Amino acid sequence: MPWRALTLQVEAGAAEAVSDALVEAGAQSVTIEHLDRERPTLHALVGIGEDADRLVGRAAQAAGLAAAPAFTASEVADDDWVRKSQAQFPPVEIGKRLWIGPSWHAPREGRIAVRLDPGLAFGTGTHPTTQLVLGFLEARIGGGEHVLDYGCGSGILAIAAAKLGAARVDCVDVDPQALETACANARANGIKLRASLPEALPAGSYDIVVSNILAQPLIVLAPLLAARTRPGGRIVLAGILEAQAAEVAEAYAPWFDAGTRAVQEDWALVAGVRR
Repeated sequence: MPWRALTLQVEAGAAEAVSDALVEAGAQSVTIEHLDRERPTLHALVGIGEDADRLVGRAAQAAGLAAAPAFTASEVADDDWVRKSQAQFPPVEIGKRLWIGPSWHAPREGRIAVRLDPGLAFGTGTHPTTQLVLGFLEARIGGGEHVLDYGCGSGILAIAAAKLGAARVDCVDVDPQALETACANARANGIKLRASLPEALPAGSYDIVVSNILAQPLIVLAPLLAARTRPGGRIVLAGILEAQAAEVAEAYAPWFDAGTRAVQEDWALVAGVRR
């Protein structure tokens, strides 16, 4: 069966969201090239009978773009696209303990395995922002912590926190589909999460609050996330370009000694301790 390959470019901050939206809209697989550039390139594989204009339009709308991006299309042969798609998601080892990978890979002995197949929500462990937060959790969670993942996407951060020993993990997202995906991924990993829309999150504070979204939403959320972090607890923020880190840290300065704690491929991790 022949397939159609669609090629398009979007702003770096929207690349992952558009990639996930393309899959949700009907693409069989999506790859991203040059994510460190201002405008990464996305390659989507779709069925030959798909209405490509409609599919890209739906994905753009779901990802919050003002207009559908231009794209080119070319026909490709059925050359084991499943194998090629799987090859795009290699396992990742984080620190000394964590292994993140899809179901068709086996973890290295002695690693805490988080199994996550690519799907409808952001977060497979390959993006630098996700790896930055995972590295923080791997280094900091010793067992017994209460953790909140605000904007959980696929649930990867919440699942990793639970597997590392957190006693309670709550996660929220504005997208009900993301919450369903996070819960399904948690079940596949043998753990339980409490997942809810933001307005349904019960009152309470946490030892660690993580949020891997984008810089501007993080700035707006500063008072809310501060209120959810107990005194002496830690805030962990990602989805932030290195050039945006100082502005994000300043927004959290009234409550935290926040600053850039790590950088990977032009993406920054901002973290701090609640006063």
